[in-house]
Formats: sequence, C-alpha cells, structure tokens
Amino acid sequence: MKKQKINSVQLWLPFEEILENGIIKLKKNEYIKIIKINPINFNLKSELEKESIINSYKLFLRTCNFNFQILIQSSKEDLSKHISKIQNQLNSEEKNIQEISKKYIQYIQNLNHSKKSSSKNFYIILKYENKNKEDAENYAIEDLNEKYFKIKESISRCGNIAKDISKKEEIEQILFSFLNTRIEIKKNIN
Repeated sequence: MKKQKINSVQLWLPFEEILENGIIKLKKNEYIKIIKINPINFNLKSELEKESIINSYKLFLRTCNFNFQILIQSSKEDLSKHISKIQNQLNSEEKNIQEISKKYIQYIQNLNHSKKSSSKNFYIILKYENKNKEDAENYAIEDLNEKYFKIKESISRCGNIAKDISKKEEIEQILFSFLNTRIEIKKNIN
C-alpha cells in the first residue's frame, strides 16, 4: 500500500520569512515591502485642488521609475455598533432630535442593507528580485527602503500619507487578509 504524501499550505505559499524590518522574503530570492497609503478624500476637494492633486500624481508616476503594484482592498462595514449607540442615546434626547436620529438610523440601515457601506485599504507593494544570491538580503533592504522613501515623498505631494509597515504582526495580518478575502482586516491598522 502506497502512502499518500500530504502537502501543507506552507509549501504552496510564496513566503519564506518576514524580516525584522518589515520586508518579506519570498522563495526564489525575491523580497517585497508593503506600504499602506492613507488617502485623502478627493471628492471633497475644490476643482483647483483636484487639478493640483492630479498633476502631483502624474509626477509621482514619472518619478517612480521602478515597478510597483497598487492594491485596493474593499470590505463591507458593519454599522450595527454605530446604530445601537445612536439607539441607546434616543431616550435622553429631545423629541425633535429623536425624530432626526430615527431617520438617520433608517438611512444607515438602508446603506448597510444595500451593501453601499464599505471601507477601503490602499497598499503599494514593492518587489526586489536579485539573481545574484550573494548578500541579496542587504541589497534588498537597501533597495526597498530607498523606493519606500521615494514613494513616501512623492505620494505626500498628492496629500496622501504613506505608512511603512514594519511590525511582523501587522504584516501577517495583512498577508492573511490578502489570502483570505472573506475575513476583514482588523481596524487597528492605521
């Protein structure tokens, strides 16, 4: 009787290890760095501001003369805690404010049921490939950090904030959310 070889998920995943500085070592001597972007609300800007932001974004794309991936991760918001908080305050409010609060609760419930309430996380993923295996890790760290600072500077001109994700727990959580799209990323990553 032949024994069947059981493959683990770890063999399938492309990740080898997460380094102390937040860089992820992949198999085949490749490295990646994940940058979280806190965006501005473009729709709230004036026409002049929008034009300036678009020009800054064009400059950002021209300045970054290396490959990168932009990843947008959407997840449905659970507004039930917000609704229950408003409902708890209803009894202590005046009658006219109670009516406004009830209408607001109805509006939020409609948003929640129609699945229009969602949050988005924005990431830029940088990759370093080194065909020469000698001292690859040091070159990767230097290269990816240099690219990160270039992106941080360029994207800040657009009004966005680039956050270096360097804690192992945060990276594991983000990777888990990338691979398991049915489970939302925890809200404590800012």
